[in-house]
This record gives sequence, C-alpha cells and structure tokens, in this order.
Amino acid sequence: MGKLNPHSHKRLDTRQRIIVGITFFSMFFGAGNLIFPPYLGALAGNRTLVGMVGFVVSAVGLPILGVIVVAQAGGFGNLSARVSKRFALVLGVAIMLTIGPLFAIPRTASTSFEMAVVPFAGQQNLWLVRLLYSLVFFGLAFLVAQHPDKLSQVLGKVMGPLLLVMIVVLFAACLFAKHPGFANPQGSYAHHQLMQGFIDGYQTMDLLAGLYFGIVISANISSMGVEDEHDNRAETGIGGIFTGIMLAIIYAMLGFVGAVSGSYQAIDGATDTGATVLTNLTDRLFGHVGTMFVGLIFIVACFNVCSGLLSTCSSYFHKQFGTVLGYRGWTIVFTLIALVIANIGLSAIIKLSVPVLEALYPIAIVLVLLSLLHGVFTRHFPAVYFWTVLFTAIDSVANGIANLVAAFGGRLVWLETACNWLPLNSVALGWVVPALAGFVVGDYREHCRTHAHALNRNG
Repeated sequence: MGKLNPHSHKRLDTRQRIIVGITFFSMFFGAGNLIFPPYLGALAGNRTLVGMVGFVVSAVGLPILGVIVVAQAGGFGNLSARVSKRFALVLGVAIMLTIGPLFAIPRTASTSFEMAVVPFAGQQNLWLVRLLYSLVFFGLAFLVAQHPDKLSQVLGKVMGPLLLVMIVVLFAACLFAKHPGFANPQGSYAHHQLMQGFIDGYQTMDLLAGLYFGIVISANISSMGVEDEHDNRAETGIGGIFTGIMLAIIYAMLGFVGAVSGSYQAIDGATDTGATVLTNLTDRLFGHVGTMFVGLIFIVACFNVCSGLLSTCSSYFHKQFGTVLGYRGWTIVFTLIALVIANIGLSAIIKLSVPVLEALYPIAIVLVLLSLLHGVFTRHFPAVYFWTVLFTAIDSVANGIANLVAAFGGRLVWLETACNWLPLNSVALGWVVPALAGFVVGDYREHCRTHAHALNRNG
C-alpha cells in the first residue's frame, strides 16, 4: 500500500471562502477605512467617482497584492530581506510604529471620540473630555490586549458584520433621501482628483498592514486543511480578491455618503475630517439618536482594532527586542505613547501621518511590484531589489522630511527644490523615475557581477 501524501490537494469550499473573506475584511477595516472615503466624497463632490478610482487603487489594489506576495514569500521578513536583513529590521520597525503607537492606534481613539462624543459634548473643556475619554479607552484596550486570543472572534464574527449592516443602512438612506445636487470639488480635491484619491488611499495604511497580514491569511487557510503550497497560494489569492471586492464596494458606498453629506453642508478640508462628514449627515437624517448609534458602532469597532494593533505591535517588538522589555512592558509603553498622541486631535494626527506615509508607501509599493516579478526576473537578478529600493527611498524619505517640516510650520526650501526637480513630484510620484533608475542600475550591476564571476571561473 502506497503512503498517503501528507500534503494532498484540498481546496476551501464556498462557506470557508466567505469566512476567510469576512475575517480579513474585518482585519483591514478600521478607523481610517471609515473616515477617508466620506471625506473624499464631501470634498470631491461631483467628481467623487474619479477620486474614488485613485483611492481604490492604493487602498484596495496595492494591499491585496501585498497580501499575495507576502504569502508567496513566506512572510514580510523574508520579502524585505531580499534587499538586506538590516533593511528588513529597519523597515519592519518603521511600519510597526506607523500602524501602531504613532498614528494608527491613537487614531482609533481620536476617531471614535469625534464620532461618539464631540457631537454631544460641546466645545467647552473639550480637551479635558478628550483626555478622560482616551484614558478610559486606552486603559480598557490595554487590559484586552493582554488576551489577544479573544479579539478575532469579536471583530470577525460580530463587529465586522454589524459595521457592514450599518454602512449599508446609511447608504440606503442616502440613496433614497432627497438632497441638493453634488457640490463642485473643493480643497485638496479642487484639482487632480484621481491622484489626490490615490494619495489619500495611503491614509488607510492598509498596504503597510497587508504586508503583515499576508502570512496570517496563509496560515489561517493552512489551518483549514489547505497545506499544499500551490493550493494555499491560490486560496490566498481568492481570499484577497474577495476581500478587495468587499472593500471596493464599501468604499464606493461611503464615498457616495460623503458626497451627499457635502451637498447638505460643506466642510473645511483643513480642519474637518471624515468623522465630521458622517456626524453632519447622521444628525440630519436620523437626528441625535442616529448619531449616537453610529458613534457607539465606531467606539466598539475602533476599540477592537486598537486592541488588535496594540497586541500585534507589542508581539513584534517583544520578538525582535525581547531582552529590552517583555510583552506587557511593550504594551505599557505603546499605550502611553498612543494616549499622548491621541490628545493632539484627529486632524493633527492625520496631518502629521501624511509625510510619514509618503516616505514609507513608495518603498512598500516598489517591494510589492518587484516581488510580482520575482519568479520570472528579480529572483535571477537580486541586486535589482537593493538598488531600486535605495533610489526610491532616497526620494520618498526626502519628500517625507520636507513635508513633515512643513507640517510643523517650517520650510526646507533647498530640499523641496531638489525634490521638485524630479518629474511627477507635483503629483506625489517623484519616486517613479528614481525607482526606474535603480532598477536599471541593479540590473547592470548584476550583469557585471555575473560576467566577472564567469571570467574568474573560466580563468
């Protein structure tokens, strides 16, 4: 009798694929996913569709590609190590701090505060109310993060579907409500709506998060019995596509909701956020009860995402720097950092996060695109990874530093001038030409190395 193949072919059935899709939709869908599509719609007005196309490319297409290539590489550490092991550590720490205590975690408290408390608190002593709210919010999140095994059940099976239902109800209400015609584009969406939507898609941080979700998705599919490598990758791709379709549909709904809200009441793009857009609309359509209910949904959803991110970041740093602090020590440090940053307000957090994301996103995009070519090209020319990422990083980090200084009210004119020499920099794509140049340099150096090796071997 022949031996059984321990990795016999098995595929997920329809029900399992739906479970995988909804679970990972819940992993992606957090505070930024809720507030930026309505913000886009409120500012883009009658050009919302154009802006939404750019948004979906960067907020859906790139993260799903990231999930797939990371699963194929066997983890983001393996993927980024194609550049160098030291680079993998530096980029991993930068991404974790960005989707963790510096921006994404404090944003969960700020977003839920803006949605659930601000409409009812008034402006008097608002800073004190925010401080008390964030103390309770992060205190409870810290306690829950000590038991990370219970988070996915709540987020995936309860809050994810509940959020979907609420968004569909809100969309239906807007679809049948009589409202003024959509306004003309304003603010950052007055011009170049496609590119502005693409850049605002960075704000979901889903590409950065997806680089770590890919291996998780693959492992979950493996736990369902799909252990064959080829089948697992195929199911990961199917799950990613299903999740991407769900995200695109929900983003389109929220963009429409934002456009309707903007037709009722214009917003100030410099100070208002997507939370303002939603509270304006729910108060008009449903009154205070509707605003309160949506606010409660935001609190629970953001709380679950906050706890999950706190646990994820603490686990990563404990694994990388376990000799410095234990898991609980890292959760204490990150909770305190997030508490301080959350109290500067949602608008300020978003304003400061943009330059950091402009520095990191091009690097992540290039890594994903190079990995798509890994099987047919870049695997045979590994130097391409190093030089392409290096040239990309020089431009993206320079732009990020210049914009970060500008966010604090300063100017680095010489750096801004140098960055503006590059084509497409005015539409935040200045990194494209350096990336192409790095690709050519890496390819050339790899050919030179191969040729020199052949001469030495034959000599």
